[in-house]
Amino acid sequence: MDYREHWRGRERYTVFDSAFGDGSAVRALIGTWRQDPERPQRLHIVALADGLLPGFHRIPQADPNVTLDLLANPFESALAQLLARIDFIRLHGIADAGAGFARALARLASSDAILHAEGLTLEQIGALTGQGFAFEASRQTGALRARFASRKPRPPLPPSPSRRAIVIGAGIAGSAACERLCARGWHVTLVERHPRPAMEASGNLAGIFMPLLSRDDSIPTRLTRAAYLYALRYWEQLGGIGDAIEGAACGVLQLARDAEHAQVSRAIAREAHFPREFAEWLERDAAEALLGLPAPDGAWLFRQGGWARPGSVCEAMLAACGARLEQRFGVGDVQLERVGDEWLVRDAAGAELARAPNVVLAGGAGATRFAQAARLPLTAIRGQVTHLPAAMLPPLPLVLCREAYLTPESHGIRSAGATYDLDSERELRESSQLENIDKLRALVSDPATAAGAPLAGRVGFRCVAPDRLPLVGRLPDFESAGTTERLRDVPRHPGLYSLLGYASRGLIWAPLAAELLAAQIEAEPLPLAANLVDALDPARFVLRARRTSRGVTHTD
Repeated sequence: MDYREHWRGRERYTVFDSAFGDGSAVRALIGTWRQDPERPQRLHIVALADGLLPGFHRIPQADPNVTLDLLANPFESALAQLLARIDFIRLHGIADAGAGFARALARLASSDAILHAEGLTLEQIGALTGQGFAFEASRQTGALRARFASRKPRPPLPPSPSRRAIVIGAGIAGSAACERLCARGWHVTLVERHPRPAMEASGNLAGIFMPLLSRDDSIPTRLTRAAYLYALRYWEQLGGIGDAIEGAACGVLQLARDAEHAQVSRAIAREAHFPREFAEWLERDAAEALLGLPAPDGAWLFRQGGWARPGSVCEAMLAACGARLEQRFGVGDVQLERVGDEWLVRDAAGAELARAPNVVLAGGAGATRFAQAARLPLTAIRGQVTHLPAAMLPPLPLVLCREAYLTPESHGIRSAGATYDLDSERELRESSQLENIDKLRALVSDPATAAGAPLAGRVGFRCVAPDRLPLVGRLPDFESAGTTERLRDVPRHPGLYSLLGYASRGLIWAPLAAELLAAQIEAEPLPLAANLVDALDPARFVLRARRTSRGVTHTD
């Protein structure tokens, strides 16, 4: 197949393949793209793949201008949940898929999309023809070529954005936003009130990374799984945990809370058939042999999990931005103002710090200080982490967690915590330390652990939404929402976006959320299923506020 004539003159080109197979066709396509001097700047490949955990998988590539999404979903449902505009469609191996996919495929096709197909049934050919695909060969099974020629007008792609942005907040969310935008050729100004990155919630000595499991594979579970798997691949691109990033992919052992929790966990293990490296249920003997401590109800082992110092992740992401990033630290509180087609950021005295058509709010719950974000239902939850001398605790080969967590030694310190408090006290306090130590003692089954430990640790504030999911996307205009009932109809502030509400999982949320936001701004194929994208949309709270005001309490 020769894509070159079709993609010539385009800024971006998207290919859909119904079967990734061994990847040889995708590798050949990327090779063709690289060798063509008249290639589009960006190449997006979306392919269905077997052998992966369910969901959409964005696979980072060495060349930031190439995007690969592998969809581990049934064919028709994958198309229904895909958000993309496809220029070239390759169909093969779908003779048993029925013909219901044709409508979804037509929805995704660009106005002059080309389809190359092998082994279609007559029913499938007829369904595709009915949706606007004009076949250029005889209607026989075997190799066929068609051009999309629907009479229904295609909604136009938005114009290419002005690739200049201001990111407010230099924690894990803002640093990831800078890197993902700079990787696409943007020029970004990073504005931070503190004198250096990662001085708020991202400043802890250790954050743990692990997936979330549930028997119903709920939306939070699917979102967390996607974020976790993307983060593992993304960190490798940055240089790896333990190398460019301070930490260790040592594994995480999550103890069952009690016998009932263990029963549910066994059911999940039976039904989900997780790959061993992703999640493995261990009964008591196996868990205790690994841990060297009591595990009376068994435990989940996440072999790819571990811990990392969030500040070192921020440093690696900012370093990857190169010369496209301008960093403005120590500016204190800032003001945000829309002037014409640009946003202006001013310091407390009114002096201009930066201006750009786009702004990303990534400063946690402090974002609600801006008038445009004031109605977002975000809460700052205090978390005190306890730092303990390593010698006071039994050695651990991995991260241990249940209601609390305990990390392996780093620089002679073990981190334990963290509390969930609704007050704004920034100083360490004895009561929070005792709470952490009580949970720690239950975790290691030793009532004498950490006796006499000195008061030491760190206080940070998590940014939490009512549904405990992040807010990723263009900010809604609450005041102009009127009687809006659908997410797509909610009015938005021009060029104003959010990466907020990461709660306790900022370490793994940051890379995928920033990638999703950058893809949305650029009108690229999105790395998540449509229903998961909607679950993260900040405008969901506009709709929920309307329903609550009418006495309706159900959610999307």
